Amino acid sequence: MPGKASRRLLAALAGLPLLGWGGFTTALEHDHEGGAQLAQTPASESALPPSTVDSLPSETAAPAADYRVGALQPDYTGSLWVGSWQGLARIDPNSGRIQARINLPSRTIGALAQDRVGRVWVGTYDGLVRVEPRTDEITAQNFRLPSNRILSLLIDSRGFLWVGTDRGLAMVSPDRGLLMTTLQTLPGVSANTLALDQNQHLWVGTLTGLVQVNTAGAYTMGRVYGLSGQVVQALRLGPHGQLWVGTPTGLQVVDPVSRRLVRSVTVMRDRNVLSLNFDADRSLWVGTDAGLYKLNPYNGAELGRVPNLPSGRILALTSEVGNKLWAGTSEGLAWISLTTGQGRTHRGFMNPAVGQALP
Repeated sequence: MPGKASRRLLAALAGLPLLGWGGFTTALEHDHEGGAQLAQTPASESALPPSTVDSLPSETAAPAADYRVGALQPDYTGSLWVGSWQGLARIDPNSGRIQARINLPSRTIGALAQDRVGRVWVGTYDGLVRVEPRTDEITAQNFRLPSNRILSLLIDSRGFLWVGTDRGLAMVSPDRGLLMTTLQTLPGVSANTLALDQNQHLWVGTLTGLVQVNTAGAYTMGRVYGLSGQVVQALRLGPHGQLWVGTPTGLQVVDPVSRRLVRSVTVMRDRNVLSLNFDADRSLWVGTDAGLYKLNPYNGAELGRVPNLPSGRILALTSEVGNKLWAGTSEGLAWISLTTGQGRTHRGFMNPAVGQALP
């Protein structure tokens, strides 16, 4: 008498149904703006059967939960949007209260941006999503992007949305819901991080350095050569118009007008720089894979290092809300007092195992 597993395999080979598969399939319905809205259809109504035989229990290992917070976006109301690999949430940065959790088609969030009318754009590893903050409704844009793996987002001075993927760069009209152009011949291919300079030119951090792009014509204007580490992981415009560039081997400063390397920050030499942020006092915060540092941007001196974070791997930074510096780490969300420099972990966005070890 064959066992249970054998009967399942024989049934599958005979083309017989094994199990009804629950859940939902996702479809797109066009909204009134010409975009596309996610609609959910019960799986029983779908005409498509499972493409493969279900794995046996002994063959399937449950994936470990991933608590990384890779994107932070303040909005016009003073709230803070938190993009993690547990999904999208909005919090009150003053109290830390979670105001909403939004269920997305994909939980792997890599980038966030807010457009001129307040809509929040969410870049995931499975495409681009638009959220209406007043209702928390989701609109998925049915664009033919260079890739659905979105790494960076930026709204330019004209209000257009630039979408950086691992296979090139695209420009989207948020109001019309249209893909305007793509730049797939981007030197360095992957648009890891984006920034605007004082002349409103777009700078793109790629796998092989920095690329300057004309936002009006969507063409490459020039490149910066001589960066150590080559791969640009973090990019921020400083208060004096210089570009601060984080790579796997340090922190460097570039003049965007001449496209020349100005200097390297000695104290960050051989450090893997993942994120950057200037606070209201013009201090520079540098997130690395081994901690969060505060620097004097004028002389490069280290002013301090933040203890008690859920992880030393700092993926995202923002200091524009709640009179705090917010840090997304590989194990959750934290905030840092700009007065004392002490860090606190947000218990709503963290790995419980890590939380037990924190004070």
